[in-house]
Amino acid sequence: MKNTIEIQDFQQFNNLEFLAKQVVEGFITGLHKSPFHGFSVEFAEHRLYNKGEPTRHIDWKLYARSDKLFVKRYEEETNLRSQILIDTSSSMLFPYGQHFTQNKLSFSVLLSAALIYLLNKQRDAVGLSFFSDNIELHTDARLSSTHAKRLYSELSRLLNRDEYVLKKNTSIASVLHTIAEQIHKRSLVIIFSDMISDMNIDGIFSALQHLRHNKHEIILFHVVDKQHEVDFKYQNRPYKFIDLESGKSIKLNPNDVREIFQKQSAELFDQLKLKCAQYQIDFIEADIKGDFTEVLIPYLIKRKKLH
Repeated sequence: MKNTIEIQDFQQFNNLEFLAKQVVEGFITGLHKSPFHGFSVEFAEHRLYNKGEPTRHIDWKLYARSDKLFVKRYEEETNLRSQILIDTSSSMLFPYGQHFTQNKLSFSVLLSAALIYLLNKQRDAVGLSFFSDNIELHTDARLSSTHAKRLYSELSRLLNRDEYVLKKNTSIASVLHTIAEQIHKRSLVIIFSDMISDMNIDGIFSALQHLRHNKHEIILFHVVDKQHEVDFKYQNRPYKFIDLESGKSIKLNPNDVREIFQKQSAELFDQLKLKCAQYQIDFIEADIKGDFTEVLIPYLIKRKKLH
């Protein structure tokens, strides 16, 4: 399933819950046409009634249809707790200058909305955190339609800001240490970030190890514009490159530096992947122009392992 949510979809509906539903339903349909045919996506809103339990939560309408006793699930019966973290620093606005629905931040917002929709359908509690050089939002993980609507509202507010602040840095290490102290129950921590910071690898992984020490499972989605940030594909002409987090700029022809850029960035992210493997952290490259299954399949595989 390709990334086919277009600009007009955002403009016409301005409804992340609707878009999330479209993404998830398209994804589930695509599962049946992919190598993952038969992969189970269980949406459990009821469970079988156990003899001796109170009868007040029995779904009598469902009993009339099925001749079996089921009770409705409630928040305390949640299968899994997840915390979604979104990097909101200035580098996530790349490619800057294009429509806001085509950058790394909007990709992360839409996929987070899809995960919230999927988590709720699977009776999993979910919380949401935004971070840059500090924590901008942090909600506890809960399972309720009211809570989900609040999360969609927060995501929409992030996506539809009147203006975005440039020169907003990332302090991944300090933020993750703080969040590790704020998540009190074992959770699946899902991080969307381009990992562009001071690149203090040891500091970042000290914070990730803090999360692992607290028994949390982690999926780190490395959000990139693969065409421009990995393959470094530009026309053969001079460009002015601006660091969105520092404001520094340089003018050069990409052809003159492509080889050394690719070599150095590959070494950096190979180091990240190696460290993630050492700490048993799932590291997934998520291309903003790629396939949504790059995010949703790894999540489902991880969830299945946790049950």
